Amino acid sequence: MVVKFNSALIMALVVVGLVVSLGTSQLQHSSFIGIQPALAQRISPSDVWQLVYQQLPDLPKENQYVNKETGKKAENNTLASRLIRYHVYVKERSPIYRFDWKLTLADYLGANEVMYDTTYPGNDILRENPIEGDRTAISRLSRHQRDALVQTLVDVFNPNAQNIRQKPRPSTSTTPQPPQTGGAELLK
Repeated sequence: MVVKFNSALIMALVVVGLVVSLGTSQLQHSSFIGIQPALAQRISPSDVWQLVYQQLPDLPKENQYVNKETGKKAENNTLASRLIRYHVYVKERSPIYRFDWKLTLADYLGANEVMYDTTYPGNDILRENPIEGDRTAISRLSRHQRDALVQTLVDVFNPNAQNIRQKPRPSTSTTPQPPQTGGAELLK
């Protein structure tokens, strides 16, 4: 009886050890549970700003600031890169939802949450904190330009959203239709 208990205990420990050694990342990708891994690529927030400027070349770059350490113009530290870092890392908002991006733009416009100089992206590496210049640049955008910026950011972070949005939707008429007659005859 003791031998059976010990061998069962050892077997249980071996199984637990194997599961733990696989780690959670392996379990997530396993089809053992029946959940298949997502095929979508993850996009790094640090690379997205370039795609934003490709699609919106008129968006102000606001990259005239100077790096504290090198003393050179920080050309890759742009309005779009700081906007994305503020949204994703400072506010920890989802980058795939329009509403979240609108909240972030509302922060810049002073209509939502307070933006703090000390936590604003670029404050730690640029000689001059770009927060006021960025807020001014966002406030100069028209509503149409802000909407285009929001849609571009959502599309870049969630490429599948474009495919879903472009699919034809069934038309729904808002005009009341008369009821169809003869339906009861179909029940016979």
